Amino acid sequence: MLTHGLDWTYQYLRSQGVRITPQRQAVLEYLDKTESHPTAETIYNSLKSKFEGLSLATVYNILHLFKDHGVVMELSYGDSSSRFDGNAENHYHITCSRCGKVEDYHRDLVPEIEEEAERATGFKVQYHRVEFVGICPECARRNMQ
Repeated sequence: MLTHGLDWTYQYLRSQGVRITPQRQAVLEYLDKTESHPTAETIYNSLKSKFEGLSLATVYNILHLFKDHGVVMELSYGDSSSRFDGNAENHYHITCSRCGKVEDYHRDLVPEIEEEAERATGFKVQYHRVEFVGICPECARRNMQ
């Protein structure tokens, strides 16, 4: 789901000079309707029948445009299968090590970790990412059968 909803997102993007094309609107609507964390390919496969000439590269470009404007978060896992989250506010995620499902995990962020990292390394921390990995309930049930 989009952090502030569709209307706010459209208004914000327009205020930043971003045109809302039908393809961009469709990607935003897709992200607003899902609580999953889809890949660009998942979004592309869902939308390609509605837009003749839509390419996977176009979907990637749209998602990166939205990321650059802070309305989408990209979750990179090092295996070239980025997932995208319509909730761009800083929060944690938990990933199933079997099926790859990603869910939001909401709790207060821990700024002390950033402060400690800055003191220990001299870096100026921009943000931090904590990833929890486990087995989702569906995979755990399948394993017990």
